[in-house]
Amino acid sequence: MNTSTSTTASATGGVRRAIVRMIGWLQSVPYSLLALPLRCAVATVFWNSGTTKLANWDATLQLFEDEYKVPLLPPDFAAHLAASIEMTTPVLLVLGLLTRPAALVLLGMTTIIEVFVYPQAWPTHIQWDAMLLVLLCRGAGNYSVDHLLARRLGIAPRPQRRT
Repeated sequence: MNTSTSTTASATGGVRRAIVRMIGWLQSVPYSLLALPLRCAVATVFWNSGTTKLANWDATLQLFEDEYKVPLLPPDFAAHLAASIEMTTPVLLVLGLLTRPAALVLLGMTTIIEVFVYPQAWPTHIQWDAMLLVLLCRGAGNYSVDHLLARRLGIAPRPQRRT
């Protein structure tokens, strides 16, 4: 083995070790820390939509009558329901209170929006769904009211399998 081959192998080994260390560090980030921006990001999307609806209720009703046309629901009821969901579930998500039910409700709402209102907006909706699915499956994490209530009630979370 000549000197240049030895130097290249040594450099490659150093880079490989650095990558392995970095991946190990990234994998050690607690889920609870990752859940915070997930909760806030998806909450912001729906909160902004809700406040926009409330800012001009007449325009909102007109949109539900002319453009949104949710099947089976009268436009007035659909508008009230959507605004109610968009003003309550974000608060629950930020607090980490009833996180899984809130995520499930928003997944349902996103599905209705995708199927009946804006099917061409699937690239945006799939991002919302990805965040909501993580919250539905994994919950709010330790930095949440859900976690405090579970501890208070003595409900221990199941141990998670490492994959």
